[in-house]
Amino acid sequence: MFRFLFKSNNNFRVLGSKSFHPIPHTSFDPHRCNSVVSYIHPKIASPISSNDFNPSGSSSKPSDNGSPSVSVLDRISRISGPGMAGNRFFSSGYLLNCKNLMSGKGNGSGLLRGSFEGESRGFSSEPDRESMEYDVVIVGAGPAGLSAAIRLKQMCRAEDVDFSVCVVEKGAEVGAHIISGNVFEPRALDELLPEWKQEEAPINVPVSSDKFWFLTKDRAFSLPSPFDNRGNYIISLSQLVRWLGGKAEQLGVEIYPGFAASEMLYDANHNVIGIGTNDMGIAKDGSKKETFQRGVELRGRVTLLAEGCRGSLSEKVLRDYNLREKAQAQHQTYALGIKEVWEIDEGKHKLGTVLHTLGWPLDHKTYGGSFLYHMNDRQVSIGLVVALNYHNPFLNPYEEFQKLKHHPAIKPLLEGGTVLQYGARTLNEGGFQFFPGGAIIGCSAGFLNVPKIKGTHTAMKSGMLAAEAAFDVLHEGSSMEKYWDSLRNSWIWEELHKARNYRPAFEYGLVPGLALSALEHYVLKGRSPLTLKHGKPDHEATDVARLHSPIQYPKPDGIVSFDVPTSLYRSNTNHDHDQPAHLCLRDPQVPERVNFPDYAGPESRYCPARVYEYVPDENGEPRLQINAQNCLHCKACDIKDPKQNIEWTVPEGGGGPGYSVM
Repeated sequence: MFRFLFKSNNNFRVLGSKSFHPIPHTSFDPHRCNSVVSYIHPKIASPISSNDFNPSGSSSKPSDNGSPSVSVLDRISRISGPGMAGNRFFSSGYLLNCKNLMSGKGNGSGLLRGSFEGESRGFSSEPDRESMEYDVVIVGAGPAGLSAAIRLKQMCRAEDVDFSVCVVEKGAEVGAHIISGNVFEPRALDELLPEWKQEEAPINVPVSSDKFWFLTKDRAFSLPSPFDNRGNYIISLSQLVRWLGGKAEQLGVEIYPGFAASEMLYDANHNVIGIGTNDMGIAKDGSKKETFQRGVELRGRVTLLAEGCRGSLSEKVLRDYNLREKAQAQHQTYALGIKEVWEIDEGKHKLGTVLHTLGWPLDHKTYGGSFLYHMNDRQVSIGLVVALNYHNPFLNPYEEFQKLKHHPAIKPLLEGGTVLQYGARTLNEGGFQFFPGGAIIGCSAGFLNVPKIKGTHTAMKSGMLAAEAAFDVLHEGSSMEKYWDSLRNSWIWEELHKARNYRPAFEYGLVPGLALSALEHYVLKGRSPLTLKHGKPDHEATDVARLHSPIQYPKPDGIVSFDVPTSLYRSNTNHDHDQPAHLCLRDPQVPERVNFPDYAGPESRYCPARVYEYVPDENGEPRLQINAQNCLHCKACDIKDPKQNIEWTVPEGGGGPGYSVM
């Protein structure tokens, strides 16, 4: 059966398709971790739940004629599994009018025909799998990916040309996998969408107070704040990304959430020509379920990878093209950020207040710190960032975060409040990458400014620069090497060059790190003639267990500290249980033969979602159990496993956390 998708005047039309019947849903039990929590705060309830969706995530509403609506959107959605079918919130969270999809009239040929500025693209009839062709394919609907898409379409309008742009996103909707602090510097947004204030961007809490504390177990010492957040805003990045998604769609960008990009496509000369999504509807045992759909090829003349930190395709491209070696770049270093959003008593809320801390609960050899931001609606975001080059295998970042909330300077603020949402994500520092046929942008490459604790503005700018280079490739036949040249001449390069020594300064410990970073910030101002080097890669930094003593963490009180299942529930994490595990062991024997006896099973502690547990086998010996359905997509396991034995691959599209205020 041939089915083609065309787009005209920003509306999809389905014309003359052959008989096409919806695939019946089999039993589908989306994961919700076992928890005694039974209350979901109305302010963070998922928009999907209020739209008459059945538990599979698909709409149960009939069409006007009483039968289920079937459209190209349905066809695309079923490729990504039952959780993405039909009349759902599409792309940036706005409800797509599916009636428009059925407005065409058939021509009797069995094809979907229409006009797209004189061009056509759509599903092919290839026997292996279907494909769609675009001028630019972007993987990841985050700040970098959407900024690239918007900038491309802006340039198309300015030059009176039309290049097709597609954004694929593995989250159930745009913003569902987006989590960040976030004190937002609007520099890049000012350049991209100068009228953002008039266009009601969700950016309305300017920083009013900027504090910096050094914590001991019982006290907080105020230090001069080095961050200079004047003119910045406290935001929810997931909400900003949804808004950007709407702007991108208004310009004609096609956004497909629930699509998990699982492979790169290459031509005969090993140039990237697009991506492939994973097959859907495969059971745990590898058999094909009734809902099985082959993955789709999305072919692009230019492909931009904007997957976020430790993107699975980005890592493959880095290895395939030896990009770090060619750029003479150091290995990447990472941290794990764990965050909650609370609603607190009105009398305690101080709108616009920003607080960062160093010191306790982390030891002096572990780099990291906490943040606490007062947002709108009596909400505060609180989090702990722990560098993943820590040495002690008994350290548990999740439990360190629970300890933080009991500090006498923080606990009174939270008491009497309610946790609205929980999440975790890794973050990285440093790197600019392009490859034949595309580029890596945003946090996939690593644009975090460590001393500012900000990466959104640099990620957005990198996407904009990549879009400009891609436009010239399409319009003038130039090379993506222009992306590299543009970066070197941009304020990103200047900003990150000045910040290059802050993170490696802490390789020598907390006190030397503070001294060196103060020297860089206040005296040298980023003009040091030396460039400090990172230490070992994060996974090699883990010591064997015999060099350390186990850490005894206090039990959660259920008031300000909580167990993992309770927190996981608040992340809205959702995976189909009956699918192959997306967390793969390169050698299944390493956990029992190496990790447990030598490192005391660190994967059971560095994971903030209890994905990894050691349980007794039939002989009473420890065996690693992987609870893949709990995964927050934070990527800590892919980074921190001592033997790099865990490979993080994408699960079915639409799975993972469902963030709304993060």
